[in-house]
Amino acid sequence: MQPPRLADRLLEWFCAPHLLEEVQGDLYERYVRDVRDVGISAANQRYWFNVIRFLRPFALKRQHTEYSSPLLLSPVMLSNHFKIAWRNLVKNKVYSAINIFGLAVGLATCLLITLYVFDELSYDKHHEDANRLYRVVTGTKQENWAATGAPTALALKNDFPEVEQATRLLKLPNMDKMLLRYTHNHQQKQFFETNGYYVDSTFFELFTYPFNYGNPRKAINQPNTIVISETLASKLFGKENPVGKVIKVGLPFGDYNYTVGGVFDDKNKSHIDAHFFLSMRNGDIGNWVDQQKNWATNNIFYTYIKLKDGVHSEAFEAKLPAFLNRHGAADLKALGVSKTLTLQHVPDIYLKSNMDNEISANGSMTYLYIFGSIAAFLLLIACINFMNLSTARSEKRAKEVGIRKTMGAIRASLVSQFLGESLLMSLLALFLALCFIQLFLPAFNGLTQKNLALFQNPVFIVSIAVTTLLTGLLSGLYPAIYLSSFRPITVLKGKLINSISATALRKGLVVFQFTVSIVLILGAIIIWQQLSFVQNQQLGFNKSQKIVIPLHSNQATTNYTAFKDEVLKNPSVVSAASGSTYPGIPSDNDLLFYAEGKSVHEAVDINFATVENDYVETLGFKLLYGRAFSKNFTADSASIILNEVAIKQLGYDPKTAVGKNIYFDWQNVRHPMKIVGVVRNYNYESLHQEIKPYGLTTTIGDKHHYFIASVQTKEYSKLLADIEQSWKKINPDTPFSYSFLDQDFERNYQKDQRTSSIVLYFTLIAIVIACLGLFGLVAFSAEQRTKEIGIRKVLGASVPSIVALLSREFVRLIVVANLLAVPIAWYGMNLWLHDFAYKVSIQWWVFVLAGLLALSTALLTVSFQSIKAALMNPVRSLRSE
Repeated sequence: MQPPRLADRLLEWFCAPHLLEEVQGDLYERYVRDVRDVGISAANQRYWFNVIRFLRPFALKRQHTEYSSPLLLSPVMLSNHFKIAWRNLVKNKVYSAINIFGLAVGLATCLLITLYVFDELSYDKHHEDANRLYRVVTGTKQENWAATGAPTALALKNDFPEVEQATRLLKLPNMDKMLLRYTHNHQQKQFFETNGYYVDSTFFELFTYPFNYGNPRKAINQPNTIVISETLASKLFGKENPVGKVIKVGLPFGDYNYTVGGVFDDKNKSHIDAHFFLSMRNGDIGNWVDQQKNWATNNIFYTYIKLKDGVHSEAFEAKLPAFLNRHGAADLKALGVSKTLTLQHVPDIYLKSNMDNEISANGSMTYLYIFGSIAAFLLLIACINFMNLSTARSEKRAKEVGIRKTMGAIRASLVSQFLGESLLMSLLALFLALCFIQLFLPAFNGLTQKNLALFQNPVFIVSIAVTTLLTGLLSGLYPAIYLSSFRPITVLKGKLINSISATALRKGLVVFQFTVSIVLILGAIIIWQQLSFVQNQQLGFNKSQKIVIPLHSNQATTNYTAFKDEVLKNPSVVSAASGSTYPGIPSDNDLLFYAEGKSVHEAVDINFATVENDYVETLGFKLLYGRAFSKNFTADSASIILNEVAIKQLGYDPKTAVGKNIYFDWQNVRHPMKIVGVVRNYNYESLHQEIKPYGLTTTIGDKHHYFIASVQTKEYSKLLADIEQSWKKINPDTPFSYSFLDQDFERNYQKDQRTSSIVLYFTLIAIVIACLGLFGLVAFSAEQRTKEIGIRKVLGASVPSIVALLSREFVRLIVVANLLAVPIAWYGMNLWLHDFAYKVSIQWWVFVLAGLLALSTALLTVSFQSIKAALMNPVRSLRSE
């Protein structure tokens, strides 16, 4: 016999919680009496009437009282939780310090890497129409090229209504810097500046660059116009408005006046890391650009398009093969090559593109995954310390839980209390972490070659809050659930025994911590091995004691012979020569060569450098057969020296190739080149790439781009001062600059060196955090077994046996971690080494060394507490409480 359910639900919906039980009980009693007296039908009506009568202000839910607040959100209860949390922190200073310091280091590391990741992900995101911007790239059988032929951009704009606008960017081959001069009031500023590019007048219609001065739509419309970055404007003009001022740009083939059309803000990140832009229509290379009509040659123009709204890039890309065949089939057939055109989404270029002839060095999504994983694992290791120490010390909180439950506390209240403690610890750790970040951010910027600031990105501020909250919840959730599960009758009788599942989980988490640490140790060792290998590998030439001087002005190239003769007078200079390029920097010149009896359709793509006669001797190439170039042989103007790879791909035998001809076609004319020498294979690129066909000539192109001197001295300062003095005497209007060839070559591994340093530092941090947790667990274990240790000592146990007793369990865990880490590290490092054409093999002793390092570090941590416990006076440990 039940009252009307609908009326009951109405009562429960509107009645205040503190009145509901009493009111509902009275109504039920009256309903039972009414059923007996007047029947069910009348009793139901009276029940509805009585429920509706309680629709009065004093009985409504919205009228809150002191007791109607939800228990978990009560200010009084929250205040109580905070007091208890703070007292526990103060009472257990050692464990609190371990937890807070570990969480702070984990948070600081995680947030630093998050800063780096956000910066890497920001490239090319600032462009207004970034989702519609694409780069057109070239593919061949041998390689993928980031640029295309000159006619591509205009033809795409004319042929396809889907293309809203197109533009080109040109980076001159073998010219990494230009000489800039500005004269004002008879005072001249001049210096070499890198990252200067020629662009079409439509460039700023595609790419968004905030302008401090000038109008981006018109800034580069006129011939011989230059747009400069804010940083460059400050170097040249200070705080003046430079628009309309004239800068003289010095090139190897002349000096040219450019008028400043605008100044752009260079704070935004882009794969086009430009310091200045020059108009493609100009008096220096403009005529040459206009003559580039061939679709097969000079693929050095970076082509960008903006698609109209609603155009799908995949559908548009499917039209490119027919487009290329329509315009370029004849040129490609004449040269004997086949090409494809594909699209790259501009925001994806920096992290996902790894093509030949990229505009500048790109980042790597793989490295972001690696660093992000390291950050997550370090923070997780710190959280594990909190979880392990909280559950291990559960006996200390057991009676508190029992009493609270006896006094009526519900489990949700206890969980909220313990989660509050972990969140408080996370907030304290965050404060310490922010101090760490401010302290170490300059060093981190130096390591990553960035200019990161702590609060420059609003999204990062949100990520700080989210990370801190997740850290508190992750570290505190399991201990909160575990501690709140204790039964009051068990803990108050003192019969609490740590459950097998909790102990097993604690051991499993320790194994996880050291597995991560050992994987990082192995990674650091193998990366160091690989970098040592590439730095000491025999490259096929002598890179040491080579001074490189760029000849990037008309004056320097004109006076080259006089400068060379002057330098050779110095007894420390063994030999000297010039070339269009040198090993270690990009080599963009290539031609399709084919052997005797073959056609252009069987040609081999051979990169080459145009060099002076003494180039082979100066760089120390090993001549296997034939001879080097010499001024005594006038026919060397049509000669070529090839490496072994080129000889074999052409179909010749290196032993008999000298004296034979190879050919290349240019403008429908066949040109012969005579092989006069074969050099041993050498790495003109980094060891990431396999050795490719390469040749040396004396006539195809300009050989006076770089002056290279082979020297033998220990007094480099004096030698460089003498060379600079000779330079200034002969080239007074051109600044002197130099580099060392071995350092230039090692710049190819900067990204790998940064990775090595970051992994090394974070490995040390992981070990420190893991050992902190281990230190706390051993200290607690020793504290729990104080009387046992005392009894053992009284019965004659030695200090080493007690140390072994306390250490044995943890040593087993480290051994298990070693066994788990080995296959993970082996797989991961093989993936990383896959990017190198020449690499070390992973030896078995590396795994042994990493395991011993982890084991010895753990033993050192465990032994400190174990020895301290073993040396304790048994009288004190056995004293009655």
